[in-house]
Amino acid sequence: MNQSELLNRRQVLYWRMLSTMFGYDQQAENLEAMSQQIASDLELPESILHPTLSLDQLFQRYPELEPEFNLTELDDRHDETTLRRSLIISKLMLNVFGPQTQKRLISAAEFAQWLKDVGHLERCLGLQPGALRQSQPGQGQASQPGGLQGGQGIGSGFNFSEEDLRHVIQGLEKDLIKRMALREVLQDNRLAAQITPSMAVVEQLLRDKSHLSGNALNNAKRLIKQYVDELADVLRLQVMQAVSAKIDRSVPPKRVFRNLDLKRTIWRNLTNWNPKEGRLYVDRLYYRQTAKKRTPMRMIVVVDQSGSMVDAMVQCTILASIFAGLPHVDMHLIAFDTRMLDLTPWVHDPFEVLLRTQLGGGTSINEALQFASEKILEPRKTAVVLITDFYEGGSQQVLLDSIKAMIESGVHFIPVGAVTSSGYFSVNDWFRTKLKEMGRPIFAGSPKKLIEQIKHFITL
Repeated sequence: MNQSELLNRRQVLYWRMLSTMFGYDQQAENLEAMSQQIASDLELPESILHPTLSLDQLFQRYPELEPEFNLTELDDRHDETTLRRSLIISKLMLNVFGPQTQKRLISAAEFAQWLKDVGHLERCLGLQPGALRQSQPGQGQASQPGGLQGGQGIGSGFNFSEEDLRHVIQGLEKDLIKRMALREVLQDNRLAAQITPSMAVVEQLLRDKSHLSGNALNNAKRLIKQYVDELADVLRLQVMQAVSAKIDRSVPPKRVFRNLDLKRTIWRNLTNWNPKEGRLYVDRLYYRQTAKKRTPMRMIVVVDQSGSMVDAMVQCTILASIFAGLPHVDMHLIAFDTRMLDLTPWVHDPFEVLLRTQLGGGTSINEALQFASEKILEPRKTAVVLITDFYEGGSQQVLLDSIKAMIESGVHFIPVGAVTSSGYFSVNDWFRTKLKEMGRPIFAGSPKKLIEQIKHFITL
């Protein structure tokens, strides 16, 4: 088979994939017939063309195919190997983005199978489990050896990166959850157990929790708590790695054996070395200073509970609970829309905090900031973390003046527009410009970066 024929056959497979994905009927029968002939010539089963057959079912019928679904080593050769891989890519794309995802209603079983197919795609690309679905809690999950790096595409004619795939899959997952009869699913323990918690699932559950009761509410709480606990484990490790107090040189070292500075003791007593006796006479012992300098700090997290801020709200609520557990940090947590909700009594329990929030409503940022100001006792020992998209329901200038006054009083003010690894967030351009001019640019990035911001305050 010459190169031109190989290229033509590969184009047939991709045109067939696109026509199936987008429901384009013209030439569909011809493309299907040609694709079946290609699969036959490559000695591949016709099932590999089935757009709704799950990958699990395909591998159960043809286990010898599973090793071929490894796309971590792709090249630009034009031979039958590349053609086989084109057919494999077509199958992966159709399972993740094809007809099954376009149904008006989707069942829990279909959603669970879609999650498994996404997992197969991740493994085929050499990515860590969940890399394409989750809003990464750190800098973003690193690819395993052979996975996609930077802007690298998946080969065989496609040129999109891991980040591109993550954006699309996260949006698709959110849409599928909306089309799933979630309330009915949650009533059935068996079906509810098939749901893998993610930010999209948590957001939908938080929106719908006032309409849930009994078994459905219990399953919703279990899913939210599972996601919160898993994310908290990651964020807690990042906080502990980043935050450490400075050594307090004003406190004399405690004279106990574990603090003995052996190297310094030997060095300072070298003049007492007796070469004839082969002995070192020690006149003075030296100890390490281990006392940490910690000044009590008050941190006030003010979080917008409108629906567009749910990702930041979930992650920052967990961060607030972790920082609240640190010594010498007095943590306060306020959620707002047009009303103010002081969640400080529950700040140590992010799960309880999330259940008490109510997504939606308007946005009264200035009123929330004034409410927070009442908790400021010593401005220079206080940080205010304001998490919002800065679309103020009242006067923008009045809000800006309030922020200026807070900063001028000595408060460490941290404006946050988004806490997510997805890279996309919407924020009021007017405030983006004004706060940048004031030397307080609106933060957007991973929780790990926000932890670094807060670290500079609590370790002063």
